[in-house]
Amino acid sequence: MDQGDDEERYEASGGLARREWDILALERRGFAGPGVKERAIREELGLAPVRYYQLLNALLDDPRALAHDPVTVNRLRRVRESRRAER
Repeated sequence: MDQGDDEERYEASGGLARREWDILALERRGFAGPGVKERAIREELGLAPVRYYQLLNALLDDPRALAHDPVTVNRLRRVRESRRAER
């Protein structure tokens, strides 16, 4: 995938801010082991992991995010709900 593809998808993101789009893109990726995702959050997005997860949680309730990436958002909503049910 080239940068043009990324830009086209960003343009069609339904009004999401670039940071929101980047958060969803990061969530679509798989990570090899512990700490790899947190390192990517810091290096690629310039965020502390705690702040990243705060933004992600708010994004999961945003209808624009659901419209942009329903598979990822619905998967993360299911994970969130199962964790809440465990408490």
